[in-house]
Amino acid sequence: MAQLYFRYGAMNSGKSIEILKVAHNYEEQNKSVLIFTSALDNRDEVGYVSSRIGLRREAIPIHDDTDIFTIVQQQKPPVSCVLVDEVQFLKKDQILQLTRIVDTLNIPVMGFGLKNDFQNELFEGSKQMLLYADKIEEMKTICWFCERKATMNLRVDESGKPIYTGEQIQIGGNDSYYPVCRKCHANPKL
Repeated sequence: MAQLYFRYGAMNSGKSIEILKVAHNYEEQNKSVLIFTSALDNRDEVGYVSSRIGLRREAIPIHDDTDIFTIVQQQKPPVSCVLVDEVQFLKKDQILQLTRIVDTLNIPVMGFGLKNDFQNELFEGSKQMLLYADKIEEMKTICWFCERKATMNLRVDESGKPIYTGEQIQIGGNDSYYPVCRKCHANPKL
């Protein structure tokens, strides 16, 4: 029975490398996968899942008007699994499309992304995944400043000073965000 999975973690928790690993495992067994990623994430190039360790792979970019269900439904032969990177940037209707893929097409869907933003607020896509996912799993990493588990993302400016206000979405990597624990988010050791 297919299920909807949400695997979330702070920055640098290995979400993108996990997608590439899962895709490889399916394909090694001659099973096909479709990989999607948000078109908002242009750090490497739009339409690519890229890990910080240098692995990357082409993916179908998701724009606000992308109908994920129809794309998956039209695949002949049907795919064995759907993988979605940067799921936090999806809209509610797109998360509902993922549930339809699972419930009507009987294809497992694994969504990977951040749970919360730099102000510790849920992203729209993450909120919907928390509501609709059959299985939820945290991917862990350590705080940039101490040995605790990182559960938050600290946004920093170009000089490394913390930023606590601004637009929810600002694409960036280690130049803009650090994975941090709750204590270091409130009082980073810069």
